[in-house]
Amino acid sequence: MTTHVVIVGAYGSAGVAAAQKLADAEDVRLTLVDDGDPGGGLCILKGCMPSKEILSAGKHRFQARHDDRVEGVPEVDLESVVATKDEHVGNWAEHRRAAVRTLAQRENVEFLHRTARFVDDRTVAVGDREIEADYVVVATGSSVNVPDLNGIDEVDYMTSADVLDATDFPDSGLVMGFGYVGLEMVPYLAEAAEMDITVIEHHDYPLDEADREFRAAMLDIYREEFDVDVLTNTYEQSVEETADGGVRLHVRRGVSGQDSSGGRRETVEAGELFLFTGRRPNVANLGLENARLDPGSGWVADTMQARDDERIFVPGDANGHEPILHVAKEQGFLTAENVLRHRAGEELEPYRNVHHHVIFSGLGVYPFARVGTSEEALAAEARDYVAVTREASSDGVFATKAVPRGLAKLVVDADDGTVLGYQGLHYDADVMAKTMQVAVEMELDVREIPDRAYHPTTPEILDGLIREASEKLS
Repeated sequence: MTTHVVIVGAYGSAGVAAAQKLADAEDVRLTLVDDGDPGGGLCILKGCMPSKEILSAGKHRFQARHDDRVEGVPEVDLESVVATKDEHVGNWAEHRRAAVRTLAQRENVEFLHRTARFVDDRTVAVGDREIEADYVVVATGSSVNVPDLNGIDEVDYMTSADVLDATDFPDSGLVMGFGYVGLEMVPYLAEAAEMDITVIEHHDYPLDEADREFRAAMLDIYREEFDVDVLTNTYEQSVEETADGGVRLHVRRGVSGQDSSGGRRETVEAGELFLFTGRRPNVANLGLENARLDPGSGWVADTMQARDDERIFVPGDANGHEPILHVAKEQGFLTAENVLRHRAGEELEPYRNVHHHVIFSGLGVYPFARVGTSEEALAAEARDYVAVTREASSDGVFATKAVPRGLAKLVVDADDGTVLGYQGLHYDADVMAKTMQVAVEMELDVREIPDRAYHPTTPEILDGLIREASEKLS
């Protein structure tokens, strides 16, 4: 008997991954639905791929400005940056659309370039059709999270998607949101657009997932290298437009913890407001209430199965678990496997992954990478571990490349030497993340990792960490 699966959001990373796997399964009929125009998915069109395009232009200016061996500071041609980005993104998006078209050429696959909405728990309306399915995969990604702030609906603001397309900026900007998106976009505005930037940060430091010394180093780099004014322990109270078309933000400074009613009142003004306040699951217009689904906390299990309906699966950004491209793809593949397991009456597998994140902070000159656990997490568990930290300045190669700042840390099990985690905030930390992922996921003993340097290369910082950790163990 053929199983009919409808995938809503087929252009996205999670949707296309699930579709590719299910299309090869025996006795499966697929209906792929996506209203993207142009299609291609968030990451390709407005996310991680175009953002790296524009960051690279700012990176070249920053490095020239910080290298005493280079005379003069180049200007960034924003029109050229955006035009090049658009060309490349167009090619990548067409590749994704071609993959979906290729799937749709199969006898068991249909693609509908329309909007979908639940009619009931097993029926999806697509255009003037109502399609009954055995399983529905909701892979609709995420949308911009606009904070609930007094006055926000009365002022103009730019999101990260707007920044990707902009070729002209005012002299000053005010940023709300200093997480992944803010850490990547803020240096671009300061360096490439040459803006005076003020950032609102709710806590002592940005970058919650990092150990304290990395958070502090990140803050110092932004203040000192990019001249960004970061207002820490500050909460937004209301926002309004100024007489000249700018924005005025009312805040409370010196706030401790989550009590935003404390502190002292201040106002901050700028020519433009930037909202880098994260993303939320894009499920508001899907008619989930007709499928008896409540998209609140815990509404999707680690198996990607909806809590309230065992035949609905929600991979990727739409579930709100971990909105990152590679995670969405992995969850998409798992969703396909779990649909087939459920059909066969087998136990479903949960999504488990070793923490592996890279943030292209500091225009990618000073990226942050974390693989595995952190020292603070191990300390909270009262686990016996060994931690070693190394400054980038300890290795001359970073000074040679005129990128002397940053640090890295390795944590290993104190009993058997198993590599448990790595953090890096330094030049090329993003490149080293894969190497450290291998060490963590294969549970290597740090003493068995070859102590062999290839001088002069930036991964020598890893050699130093490995040697120091091995020495501490012995």
